[in-house]
Amino acid sequence: MAGDRVPVIVGPTAVGKTAVVLELAALLSLEVVSADSRQIYRRLDIGTAKATRRERKRVPHHGLDLVEPGQRYSAGRFAADAAEWIAGILDRGNLPVVVGGTGLYVRALAEGLFREPALTPTRRHDLQAWAETLPDGELVRWALRLDPEYKGGGRQRAIRAIELVLLTGRPLGHWQRAARASSPIDPWYVVLTAPRPVLHRRIRQRADEMLRRGLVEEVAAVLAEGHAPDAPGLDAVGVREAVQYLHGQRDRDTVAEAIAISTRQYAKRQETWFRHQLPAPVLTLDATRPAAELAADLAEVWTRQATNG
Repeated sequence: MAGDRVPVIVGPTAVGKTAVVLELAALLSLEVVSADSRQIYRRLDIGTAKATRRERKRVPHHGLDLVEPGQRYSAGRFAADAAEWIAGILDRGNLPVVVGGTGLYVRALAEGLFREPALTPTRRHDLQAWAETLPDGELVRWALRLDPEYKGGGRQRAIRAIELVLLTGRPLGHWQRAARASSPIDPWYVVLTAPRPVLHRRIRQRADEMLRRGLVEEVAAVLAEGHAPDAPGLDAVGVREAVQYLHGQRDRDTVAEAIAISTRQYAKRQETWFRHQLPAPVLTLDATRPAAELAADLAEVWTRQATNG
């Protein structure tokens, strides 16, 4: 079975997740588990919009400053580390609240990691060769016949559904449910949203603030350590544009707008992911409301759920 019920607050970058969780911490005794694949890198504080040192003193944060720029850190490693953080938070009598915008991190933690079972290579090759001879319609009929939960998605998904059933005796849904059962949490999803014009305005304001706070100098210091300009961490939205300026690929006065454009594109991808990938039930809140109001609503709903079991 999945573990303890845990709030998972998600939404696009700059929607206001940090502000809401800081307000929520005034109402509930909590610690934050950051599910953000950019904020794991040390010394890239401004460029990845981490909670400030003062904010972290107010509310303990886990998942920040885990690795050096240039090092890789997988969703699977995050899930394993986060499980330990959550266990520690619960032992201290506090509420873990997962906050972030990296869908793969959220999925790895909240739904478990789906690992495809071992399939005999020769049998798989023969099965794929047979499946490739089928027209699309017949392939889908086979997939539905073998796996009633098959939801479509093209030839490769149909072939995968067929081979999993025939080679393991179990459909894809079985293996996905097994992965979810291994999750250390039972997620309560909360999605923060804002109308596109509002979100775009916040994104531009954040980009301008990053430059005022010293983004370029922060990135220059990391590059001076000898890291490649496209190293993990330095390729993140917001950091990448500063790297381009420092390497003479753009003018200083274009950096803020370039960050805003890249961030808007990233936020759109995040919104699409959260809209289609999160399993119900999902509580969606309008983040144009004050953070304190949203936090009060969340605390009330959470407390009521906890009381009612």
